[in-house]
Amino acid sequence: MSSNVVWHKHEVNKVTRADSLNQQPRVIWLTGLSGSGKSTMANLLEKKLHAQGKHTYLLDGDNIRHGLCGDLGFSDKDRVENIRRISEVAKLFVDAGVIVLTAFISPFQADRTFCRSLLSEGEFVEVFVDTPLEVCEQRDPKGLYKKARNGEIKHFTGIDSAYEAPSSPEIHLTYREEKAEETAERLFNLLLEKGLV
Repeated sequence: MSSNVVWHKHEVNKVTRADSLNQQPRVIWLTGLSGSGKSTMANLLEKKLHAQGKHTYLLDGDNIRHGLCGDLGFSDKDRVENIRRISEVAKLFVDAGVIVLTAFISPFQADRTFCRSLLSEGEFVEVFVDTPLEVCEQRDPKGLYKKARNGEIKHFTGIDSAYEAPSSPEIHLTYREEKAEETAERLFNLLLEKGLV
């Protein structure tokens, strides 16, 4: 960053924006393996929040790579940069008073910790969508595990690239054999119980 860049403070700030929206802005960060159900959960959760009049925005891993992170691959270095960019965008949305939902594998604990460090206390909610690898492989909605097992995709999380499970997430959403809507309802209720939505 240039040493000649100075942060400009504005009179309309995070507090005034949040007050006008009548909500507590925060990032609800869903992490887990590919096929764990992160995107489905985030989508269903956003629908529930929207129905309650909450102002939200959903940042999804695949969608972000069509634009903001379209220049990045899947090496460890690129994954770190991908999450760094997402974290900065999420911070801006929180500053705008919005509840941000994210669905990213985000395999490295240090990167999730980085996002948390950008926000105020209580504004980062880590949700570990803890679906076993074998279940994710059975689902394989995009056929990526099959390609990874055949050597067609390199650096695939859970196969030849590490996934560092959260050590102390705010919510640990353990896998159950249930419909996606039931899991989303379970997540929503857990967030309510903890006063996070």
